[in-house]
Amino acid sequence: MSEKHQADMASDISIDQKLIEEGTAQLNSEIQVLEDWLVELDASKNGDSETVAARKSYNDMLRSRKEMLSSLAKQAKLQPVPSS
Repeated sequence: MSEKHQADMASDISIDQKLIEEGTAQLNSEIQVLEDWLVELDASKNGDSETVAARKSYNDMLRSRKEMLSSLAKQAKLQPVPSS
């Protein structure tokens, strides 16, 4: 394999790794915000239809973000290690 091809592969891997790290940080941030919002809703003890709908929506979003984070973690494990 040529040195240029190896360098290109290493560059692709580092870009992919950087995207995975940025995506992980973003998802963790969103998860924290959603969890905070849910704590606020629970503390309000308000059971009106708007609050119930918001709680359901936030729980759905939270579940989705956690699934994405899990998928991203699996993808990160599948990333090939660059060889020298």
